[in-house]
Amino acid sequence: MSTQLVAPLTAEDMVIQAMPDVSPPKWHLAHTAWFFETFVLAPQAPGYRVFDPRFGFLFNSYYNQIGTFHARARRGLLSRPTTAEVLAYRAHVDRHLLALLDEAPPAVLANVLPLIELGLHHEQQHQELLLMDVKYNLHCNPLFPAYRDDLVAHPAAASDPAEFLRQAGGVVAIGHDGEGFAFDNESPRHRVLLDPYRLADRLVTCGEYLKFVQAGGYRTPELWLSDGWATVQAQGWQAPLYWHADGDVWQVFTLGGLRPLDPATPVSHLSFYEADAFARFAGRRLPTEFEWEAAAVRAGADPAIGNFLDGAPVEPTAPPTGAGLRQLFGDVWEWTASAYLPYPRYRPAAGAVGEYNGKFMSGQMVLRGGSCLTPRGHARATYRNFFPPDARWACAGLRLADDA
Repeated sequence: MSTQLVAPLTAEDMVIQAMPDVSPPKWHLAHTAWFFETFVLAPQAPGYRVFDPRFGFLFNSYYNQIGTFHARARRGLLSRPTTAEVLAYRAHVDRHLLALLDEAPPAVLANVLPLIELGLHHEQQHQELLLMDVKYNLHCNPLFPAYRDDLVAHPAAASDPAEFLRQAGGVVAIGHDGEGFAFDNESPRHRVLLDPYRLADRLVTCGEYLKFVQAGGYRTPELWLSDGWATVQAQGWQAPLYWHADGDVWQVFTLGGLRPLDPATPVSHLSFYEADAFARFAGRRLPTEFEWEAAAVRAGADPAIGNFLDGAPVEPTAPPTGAGLRQLFGDVWEWTASAYLPYPRYRPAAGAVGEYNGKFMSGQMVLRGGSCLTPRGHARATYRNFFPPDARWACAGLRLADDA
C-alpha cells in the first residue's frame, strides 16, 4: 500500500518537508525498507549485501545503537537518492525478504517472523504518518492543492447532542493480554482502579468546536493550561490548524483540497492543549487512557469497524446512527488526559529494537482509537499512540468525559 499512497504525488511532492516534525514521502518509503534490511535481512539472511551502505546513515530514524543518522529536520534536503532509486531499494528488500521466507530453515524463521511482523506494523504507522505529512506539506502551498482531486466529500449531516453514558468504576485490567500482535508499550497487563465516570457517545464535532472559536476560546487564558496558553500566544493560534475563515464562512483544508466546514464531522488536527481547553469550555474533561480502554473493552467495540484508511474519504465523517459508544475506532485519534509513561514492570526489549517506544516516554500525551488515515486492522483497544502536547499536524480530536 505504501507505494500506492504516493501514486498521486509529483516528483516535487516527494521531497518536501515543510517543518521538522514531518518527513518527505520519499523518506518514509526508504526508511520502512531500511527497517527490514537492518533488523531482518542483514543479520539473518545468509550472504545478504545491503543495497547501498550509505542508506544506513540517511534512513535510520533514531536508533542510536545502530549508528549515527541524518538530522531529522534536514530530510527535505535529500534530493538524492532519487525516488526511482528509493523504489528500486524497496524492490530489492522485498525480493530478499520473500526469498528468506521461502528458504530459511525453521530455526531462522522463528527468529525473523516476530521482527517481520513488527516491521509490517511499523510500515502501517508510516503509511498514516506519510499522509499526515503530505497534508501538512500541501497546506503550506498558498494554492492549497489537493492530494487527490477525486476524493468525494460526504454530504453535510445533522448531529444529535452527545449523550454521556455512565461507565462503572472498579478494578479493571489494562493492557495487552498476550493474544496477537501488540507493541511493547501496551504491556505488561496490570490492574487500575477507576471511579465511576461518564463518556460521550461520540466525538466532538466541528460545529461544537466552532462555538468555542466564536466565543473567544483562543483569547481566554483561564481555559488553558499554562504551557498551552504560552503556545497559543507564541504561535498565534486562532482556530484548528486547517481552518480558514472568509468573513463568517469557514473552510477546512482536506486531502481533497479546501471544503466548506461540515458541522457534523469530528473536529480534527487539534493539539492536546486545544482539546483540553475545549473540554474545560464545555464544562467537561478528557478521559484518561484507562477510562477509554475500559469503556471500549466493555462495549465490545470491533477495532476493525470504523472510518479507516482503505480508500475514500481519508477524512473524518459524521457519526453513524445507533445507540451506545460510537466512533471509538477510526475518524480521529482521541486525546486523553494521560501522560505517556511506562506501565508498571515495563522493560524495553533488548538491543536496538528496544528504542522503538520506550525512550519516548517523557513529555508526550497518549491518544487512543485510530484515525481515518490508520490502515484498517492496525488499531486495537490497547493501542497507545503518543504525540507532544502541542502537535497539531496529527489527525487528532477528542471525546468528552465527566465524573459520574
